[in-house]
Amino acid sequence: MRFVLRFFGFATALASLVLVSGSLAVGILLWHVSADLPDHAELARYEPAMTTRLHAADGRIIAEYARENRLYLPLSMVPQRITAAFLAAEDQNFYDHNGIDPRGIGRAVLANLSSGSDRLQGASTITQQVAKNLLLSREQTYIRKIKELLLAFRIEETFGKNRILELYLNEIYFGMGHYGIAAAALGYFNKSVHELNLAEAAYLAALPKGPNNYHPFRQPEAAVARRNWVLKRMAANGSIEAHEAAESMAKALVVNPRPVSPPESQAGYFAEEVRRELANRYGEATLYEGGLSVRTTLDPKMQAAARKSLVDGLTRFDETRGWRGAETHLAAIDGDWGVRLAQLPAFEDIRPWRQAVVLAVDAKSARIGLRPDRDAGGAVEAARRTGRITVQGIRWTRRSRVNDILRVGDVVHVEPIGKASDEYRLRQVPEISGALVALEPDTGRIRAMVGGFSFSQNEFNRVTQAWRQPGSTFKAVVYAAALDSGYTPSSLILDAPLSIAQGPGQAPWSPSNHNGRYDGPTTLRIGLERSKNVMTVRLARDVGMPLVADYARRLGVQDDLPPLLAMALGAGETTVLRMTSAYAMFVNGGRYIRPTLIDHIQDRHGKTIFRHDRRRCPACSASSWRNQDVPRLSDRAEQIIDPLTAYQVTSLLEGVVERTLPRVFSGFGRPLAGKTGTTNDAKDLWFVGSTPELAVGVYLGYDRPRSLGRSAYGAAYAAPIARAFLKRALADRPRSAFRVPPGIKLIAVDPFTGKRSTPDKGSILEAFKPGTEPPTAELPPVADRDPADLPAREAYAPSGPIYFR
Repeated sequence: MRFVLRFFGFATALASLVLVSGSLAVGILLWHVSADLPDHAELARYEPAMTTRLHAADGRIIAEYARENRLYLPLSMVPQRITAAFLAAEDQNFYDHNGIDPRGIGRAVLANLSSGSDRLQGASTITQQVAKNLLLSREQTYIRKIKELLLAFRIEETFGKNRILELYLNEIYFGMGHYGIAAAALGYFNKSVHELNLAEAAYLAALPKGPNNYHPFRQPEAAVARRNWVLKRMAANGSIEAHEAAESMAKALVVNPRPVSPPESQAGYFAEEVRRELANRYGEATLYEGGLSVRTTLDPKMQAAARKSLVDGLTRFDETRGWRGAETHLAAIDGDWGVRLAQLPAFEDIRPWRQAVVLAVDAKSARIGLRPDRDAGGAVEAARRTGRITVQGIRWTRRSRVNDILRVGDVVHVEPIGKASDEYRLRQVPEISGALVALEPDTGRIRAMVGGFSFSQNEFNRVTQAWRQPGSTFKAVVYAAALDSGYTPSSLILDAPLSIAQGPGQAPWSPSNHNGRYDGPTTLRIGLERSKNVMTVRLARDVGMPLVADYARRLGVQDDLPPLLAMALGAGETTVLRMTSAYAMFVNGGRYIRPTLIDHIQDRHGKTIFRHDRRRCPACSASSWRNQDVPRLSDRAEQIIDPLTAYQVTSLLEGVVERTLPRVFSGFGRPLAGKTGTTNDAKDLWFVGSTPELAVGVYLGYDRPRSLGRSAYGAAYAAPIARAFLKRALADRPRSAFRVPPGIKLIAVDPFTGKRSTPDKGSILEAFKPGTEPPTAELPPVADRDPADLPAREAYAPSGPIYFR
């Protein structure tokens, strides 16, 4: 008996020692682990990485930038059934426990001990997942698990259940690049959270456990099974009725990923320019993690019109150079040609153009297979579409037989002829590049920007990044400097050969007019309308090139133009955006504008951190109406040139369009002030102009400059692109006129002599500043005078197009 008592005493002492030692060891372990625990109070300042979104002027999304595609959504905005689905899938007792689910942990411990694996499994509560995802690493060790448990207790003590659930729903990864419930709803179903049906909500709730295991395209059966398991759990705990679960389980899993940018906007160049500006302004971290909401100035309708107009113009020029042959060739297309075609590189932003492969060909037609699309999961769609290229579709190649230019296996681009027809027109990607930009003269808001044929092909933006010689479009700057220096539109300048010494040992410089014709004393108007080079050089020499360079700086054409006379003819380099902005300033009365792609920017909290419009309106904040006047915005824009001079330049440029581009702008029906430009050897073709509502600049040229050909002129190729764009962009706008500033006097003059005249067919209303109008001339009416006395008068009533550089 004594032995038994001793044994039990010894056993009790040993057990006590083990218990005390174990408790001490556990205490030391917990102290050691908790010593370097992260501060759970950081969750109060939690700001997850969020997606920056670019919106067009009408609100639609045109681009998104993120390292983690996430949109933060407060729990109050999440429907109750959505949260019920996540609780059923992840933590059914969430609102009842203190951060730890003992039964779940017990099951996980047994599973881990029996498996002998180094990786822990299962039973984490939502609170534990918040601790793991936001405060800890993702390593699978017992130490990390202990830290997770300790943090879960502390989080529960510090934060309410709803805050913890909100953190969870906005942090977890759902697969396919989507973080948080809001981004997942858009990414999988193209819906906001409150639009999700029960089956869709259950599927999203099934994903956090293992997104790749339940991928909707790669693992569809497992995805449906996991979704149905969630629905059964919801029915079992009373979140939904049994019949609702049955109805939802019977539904097919239809995933409809949201396209980021609507295809009709085709705004790749525009969005990339905004992205660069945001990165420069706020840094890469804020751009990709800051959750900025950026309202841009883009008008999707104008953007589509700009892209179509430019592509049509580039294609028109390129096709005059003939057919260059197929892009590549697929041999042995007897099998599934669609998969092979879909694997080739393609431009995603040139619709309605499509890539196609020739399946059969004879003299009269070719049967083609169109490149198949890919489904949301990236797989090539099974459907195969075919069409025909007939002789009509190759007419531009100047060939009469289709099999003269195509053979079986050739990969080409085609464009549909009509909507209902299966006929296609053969196309080829142009070698020539170009750019088009359109902005509002009064605000500088850029409404459309196309920096090349295809952003997918080449991201180099020729609107802002290509520095090219503007040619004769620069002459408007010279004339503005002259008009501000005492000249009038009717002042006479000698148009005759000119030779300018250039220094010892150098041959004199002798500028010449492009057509080799000289008209003697000629008015400024005729000089600009007929793009007289020698007259422009004489003007620049008289007013001084330093002054011309100063006007170029004021107008933003070039910051530091060398004061050389050759620069007066557009030999200096500038960008399409800078040149177009300068013309906009002529139209808006000489006020400085800052071209902008962005209207305003809001941070993740909705606070406006940038606004382009800096005008102030104190009266706009009135709490109520008390018969006060309508608030007026004070325009604080800098007046960079005299508004009277600006109007005179606009009037001269309006004459350029009316009298030297009559066929190009025939039937246009709106006031338009503009100028073409063609540089030496026709390496660059330009048209820059503006209506009262919209300024537009068009440029064509090769990226590695070379001649476009002896027949290439800005009037022949650049101006028609501008006209096509403006017709589409302003189709629903009422017609308006250029604003005539106070002080301008409109007087009928003879455009060739600059003297007063009677209003008739041969005279024009010229704009004069006070005190500069021509004296009354004792001359017979223009109609009674001998036309031989007026050089080249027929140009004012032309019988055909008159193209000038």
